[in-house]
Amino acid sequence: MAAPYQEIAAELRRQITAGELQPGDRIPSTRALVRTHGVAMATATKALTALQQEGLVHSLPGVGTVVGPAPRPPGSAVGSTRSGFGVLHPTSGSLSQEEVVRTAIWIADAEGLGALSMRRVATELGVSTMALYRYVGGKEALVLQMVDVAIGEFPMPRREPAGWRAVIETAARAQWAAYKAHLWLASAVSIGRPQVLPNLLPHTDAVLRAVRSFGVDANTSMYAAITVFGYVRGVALNLESEAHAEQDTGMTADEWADQQAGRLAELIVEQDLAGFRALAEPDGFEFDFQLDDLFEFGLGIVLDGLAVKLQRLRTPLR
Repeated sequence: MAAPYQEIAAELRRQITAGELQPGDRIPSTRALVRTHGVAMATATKALTALQQEGLVHSLPGVGTVVGPAPRPPGSAVGSTRSGFGVLHPTSGSLSQEEVVRTAIWIADAEGLGALSMRRVATELGVSTMALYRYVGGKEALVLQMVDVAIGEFPMPRREPAGWRAVIETAARAQWAAYKAHLWLASAVSIGRPQVLPNLLPHTDAVLRAVRSFGVDANTSMYAAITVFGYVRGVALNLESEAHAEQDTGMTADEWADQQAGRLAELIVEQDLAGFRALAEPDGFEFDFQLDDLFEFGLGIVLDGLAVKLQRLRTPLR
């Protein structure tokens, strides 16, 4: 008798083979499989993993598990072949540090940082795990290089805009764009123990120079830069969790909010929540929540407050 995960995988495999699920179509999420088949989350996950190992499906950030083999990692060897769970078998040449890092980024983009391991990267490249250490060191060193490469895709412009505020906005939006492109990135960046990386430092340097125009001391300058990037990272941490929530529930944030509307209305009446009640007056209220809009709204507030603070602390330049 087949195990429960095998039965689930077999049914999904049948749908894919029969064309009921086409390439690019979304596979039911693990949570949906739990509800439909009455199994544990681990069983549902194992079923999807089995299909991934066969190359029938792959994870797509912000979407979920979709039909079709995973795309080849950027920088993969020319003439490579793919089998099983997307294993690359280089047919010529040798590895490079860039190839290892790009493959690691590809894995993290598709499945999250939790799926990343030296063994997994080695498997994708078709080499032994020990072979990777000569190129990137251990996993901690690899993640640092991934952060540097990912941030490097969104550099500060050579010609910065005029004015301190425009410079800081440019740096903040560059990091926001990086976080959106690589959902794992925000969790890999540290505010308390900042990584000293070539592609990361120019962002901070731009903010420090912008703040310096106020003539404030070194501590104030550093706290200002940390505040800005801490805000951006804080909002960006929601990008990955929102993508996972959408994958698990099968609902967008707006769809989820619509589902909660009835209960919210009840609580507003029960607890006499005047602030919420006023939102619906006089013609009702519809809130279109977007993380991009939240980022821009909050960035404006941060910079407005920063301007007031720096003006108060302004000292003559020496």
